[in-house]
Amino acid sequence: MYSRENFKSRKALIEAVAKGPVPCFQPGPFGPHCEDGEHQWEGPHYPAPHRAYASVLVKDGCIVKVRK
Repeated sequence: MYSRENFKSRKALIEAVAKGPVPCFQPGPFGPHCEDGEHQWEGPHYPAPHRAYASVLVKDGCIVKVRK
């Protein structure tokens, strides 16, 4: 799944989540909504090659925590 903002690194995602919830979505036939729970975040968005990954906790369609 992706964050609405196209973060280029895991560090940038962590910094944004520290300021507050970050909206997210699931592209393709399984989306666009993300169910509550743990998901795998990828960045940057397709078609750029994914270079950053993180396990995240999603609540109400937003990333609320990045697992270490």
